Amino acid sequence: MIYRSPLPAVDVPATTFHDHVLAGAQQHGERIALVDAVSDEKLTYADLRTDVERTAKGLVAQGVRPGDVIAISSLNRPVYAVALHAVMAAGATAALLNPLLTGREAHRLSELAHVSRTLDLDDLPASDRGELPATSPDDPAVILFSSGTTGLTKAVRHRHRALVAGLEQQRQGWRIDHTDVLAANLPFFHVYGFAIILNSGLLGGATIVTSPRCDAATYLRRLRTHRVTRAFLVPPLAAAIADERDTPEQPALKLVLCGAAPLDENVRRAAERALRAPIRQGYGLTEAGGTHQTFDDDLDADPASVGVLSPGTEARIVRPGTDEDVAAGEPGEMLVRGPQLMDGYVDDEEATTRAFTGGWLRTGDLVRVVDGRFHVVDRIKEMIKYRGYQVAPAELEAVLRGHPRVRDAAVVGTPDRANGEVPKAFVVTQGDVTADELLAFVAAEVAPYKKVREVVFVNEIPRSVSGKVLRRLLRDER
Repeated sequence: MIYRSPLPAVDVPATTFHDHVLAGAQQHGERIALVDAVSDEKLTYADLRTDVERTAKGLVAQGVRPGDVIAISSLNRPVYAVALHAVMAAGATAALLNPLLTGREAHRLSELAHVSRTLDLDDLPASDRGELPATSPDDPAVILFSSGTTGLTKAVRHRHRALVAGLEQQRQGWRIDHTDVLAANLPFFHVYGFAIILNSGLLGGATIVTSPRCDAATYLRRLRTHRVTRAFLVPPLAAAIADERDTPEQPALKLVLCGAAPLDENVRRAAERALRAPIRQGYGLTEAGGTHQTFDDDLDADPASVGVLSPGTEARIVRPGTDEDVAAGEPGEMLVRGPQLMDGYVDDEEATTRAFTGGWLRTGDLVRVVDGRFHVVDRIKEMIKYRGYQVAPAELEAVLRGHPRVRDAAVVGTPDRANGEVPKAFVVTQGDVTADELLAFVAAEVAPYKKVREVVFVNEIPRSVSGKVLRRLLRDER
């Protein structure tokens, strides 16, 4: 059974990613393209286009050639966009590193991606001389790194054509234009910040407000100060906003997108009340960008879902680890295919082969389709196997967070001789509560085989920068 988008496939221009994203820069001229919420550093569209060309020529003058891999390691700031597109305009591939990595971690990823140098965003080269090399839509453009929530991080290579396809697909639903102001608090080195915020915003002519990580109250103030129209969340930030008592009205805010992990329905409702704007869930992969979306003019439909397939994208729901379709409405592993898929993992042909089956990308996510809309249940690898039953950690975490004295929670499977695995919860409290009280609370809400068997109190839940629970770290603490 193949699921298809309700919209026809889009035409994918035969152009490079940097040329596509910046095609409208001249038209937007002196409008602000990017502004930093803390430093007030600004770039107009005219400056962005000029700076990209001058920096690209500067890189070529320094010896950068097609085929080189240039790393960018920085927090979000306006000049990030200059460096990113200049690297591609110089014919090289941009490898986007998390600036919070240790030296050892950054070195390992740089070796994995064959990085030849790392750009200093405070000292970018510039030149007005020379010619830029010709670049093909089929050339490599960007290397992103998988989040590594369940294993070692992989270097994911995308070609210009696939990235252009992804942007064209997304703009059919999220119709970003020059009237929009986007909050860019999620990192540009992650596929969410890279595709959905930074480059979708630039393609649409919006103003992008860069901002470092901050608490919920500061985030809300920045939304109001900059009259943000589209905000972007991950579940932990949504939960923090939901807990805020003093939430000023956001008169310009018209849509909020939450992604990177499933959002608890109670948290969504509470955060919507705080923001006074609809929150919808998104879905995508480092290996495929955004594959699903909610449409701007269809916000009343099934807010618990991640929406419908993007134009030109197809999906199947199969029994995990097989190529066998499940019955309609049943959960299974989602396979996807479309023009936005990755080229592959750098220097890992075996992993690339495992990621695909007959041209379909295995997402590793357990998904259910209801009336054409997709609901993410959990990661396949994170499912707990109890006596043959599949137990979704995300479901138990949502129940735990529903307790008034629980601020955050994560659940993992722990080995058990009699049952295979049993659920174990790690909990951050916001008041006095005992483990027995929480065990009883969960038991009253779920089937017997799903019951949490152990509770461990911790100060915080380890998460990736995109908000995903790093369950592998919790398993290491067992």
